[in-house]
Amino acid sequence: MPQYKAPLRDMQFLIHEVFNAGQHYQQLGYTDVNLDLIDAILTEGARFTENELAPLRTLGDEQGAKWKDGVVTTPPGFKDAFNAFRDNGWATLAIDPEWGGQGLPHSLNIIFHEMCFTANVAWGAIVTLTQGAIRAIEAHASDELKALYLPKLGSIEWTGTMCLTEPHAGSDVGLVKTKAEPQADGTYAISGTKIFITQGENDYADNIIHLVLARLPGAPKGPKGISLFLVPKFLPDAAGQPGARNRISCASIEKKMGLKGSPTCVLNFDGAQGWLVGPPGSGLACMFTMMNAARLDVGIEGLAAAELSFQGALAYAKDRLQMRAPTGPVAPEKEADPIIAHPDVRRMLMTQKALAEGCRALAYHIALQLDQEAHGDVDSRKAASDRVALLTPINKAFLTDRGLECANLGVQVFGGHGYIHEHGMEQIVRDVRISLLYEGTNGIQANDLIGRKLISNRGALLRSFLDEIESFCAANSNNPRVGGMVEVLAQHTAEWWQLAQELMAKSAAEPNTIASVAVDFQDYAGYVTLAWLWARMALTAAEQLDAGAADAAFYQAKLKTARFYYDRILPRTRSLVATLGCSADSVMDLAVDEFVF
Repeated sequence: MPQYKAPLRDMQFLIHEVFNAGQHYQQLGYTDVNLDLIDAILTEGARFTENELAPLRTLGDEQGAKWKDGVVTTPPGFKDAFNAFRDNGWATLAIDPEWGGQGLPHSLNIIFHEMCFTANVAWGAIVTLTQGAIRAIEAHASDELKALYLPKLGSIEWTGTMCLTEPHAGSDVGLVKTKAEPQADGTYAISGTKIFITQGENDYADNIIHLVLARLPGAPKGPKGISLFLVPKFLPDAAGQPGARNRISCASIEKKMGLKGSPTCVLNFDGAQGWLVGPPGSGLACMFTMMNAARLDVGIEGLAAAELSFQGALAYAKDRLQMRAPTGPVAPEKEADPIIAHPDVRRMLMTQKALAEGCRALAYHIALQLDQEAHGDVDSRKAASDRVALLTPINKAFLTDRGLECANLGVQVFGGHGYIHEHGMEQIVRDVRISLLYEGTNGIQANDLIGRKLISNRGALLRSFLDEIESFCAANSNNPRVGGMVEVLAQHTAEWWQLAQELMAKSAAEPNTIASVAVDFQDYAGYVTLAWLWARMALTAAEQLDAGAADAAFYQAKLKTARFYYDRILPRTRSLVATLGCSADSVMDLAVDEFVF
């Protein structure tokens, strides 16, 4: 059974050394956020997640959330962990002080989210959904709604949901049929059914605040006809406390492959009272405030799966005895060698390690850009916003794809024992699988990357990012420790731009070709982005070694892992280049009636 231990040393390496977050926070006006405070948050976050959340991971899977007569009961211990989360101040970490929060940087909150997801991803969704709802309300709701709901959501006395999907409309939310009828008092009567609503009903909070996409009378078809509404489970009374039950019911919860401790609900709105958030017809744009935040968090779910599976596989590989190493016994006093001595097991462990640490670097880079977007000067805000826009689909899709890959590798390291529930490795596979579907499937993320983030602006967002990578390469090409990596990175950067130009040139005449290679382009982008981050990590490690750092073993391991990434993972781009050059013919030529079995 994987016993989660927060990788504090790696987190500190990224925050303090690679990204110099202390200086970053000072420049953005967080004068109280120094190295000691950052380390205290990391240490206490590790203690909370390791001791309160991790022990409930298997129990939550085995017991699951329960539904009876419209009431949902979460697994034993989940509510107690929620109360501890709230009472110990974790809920308010990055909430605006205006709403009772501590006002710390959003990036620190995201790092804490990684710990929550790795310790117990089924529990963690309640936190990120509520904080996403806060961001949407803060950005788009009236002052009256903000004053009434944000203090309760910020303290997580009340929790939040995102209600988009309907039985007939999945990712194509322009097809939603839920209705919003204007009422004489300025509210709206919301009627319809929403499915796949994570934490749509729970026993944690005094109230649940649903953000619901619905159509006003006479609204045009498609996305432009959708508006956003705030619909509480209980209508606040004159004192702002939960009053009468709104006309919302939980018809059932889904029986799922994984995340069994997190209730996924079917909600019926039967003339429920709601309030408009944002202008009429702008519901999808308003909801994207919450969705984009969720896409970053979902990517971190992939990172969490990679980390947890690596930790479990590593412990097992050091302990499990089987056969002798190819070069002869490494543990002659034992009847067989630990399987970590076998090259194929090492290959799998190194793949998990390189991907987990690289994906962590990408998530933290984006998190710090979000700080800049919120608190920087005008120019830096625009640059950060562009970077976040470009990298969000890569983060969501690439990290979750790699998370599933690493989870599968963890099962493989365990062999037959990995397939057995009692060892806890197969649960990681089941739990992470939904992350490839959440917030738009990874294919939808690829279409967003290649359509909105590349073609629609003629490559401006990508060109700015590549300019930064090329500047890094130029500055470090002669470094004796990392120069070889930098040379390879520079070649890939030039190739990335060439591939992007070729796709942009084809976009008008060959739409099927563009759509058929979008995932390949997204994967290429992910591997090269991680190559840039691994080169940065390798450079930092080399500088620390040259300075005589005491923790030499850690930095040597970083350099070795960087070399593995460049030797064994980055070459995956060669097959992607080949498929990126293909037309859509072999994808589309088979007629529909030729798909037979």
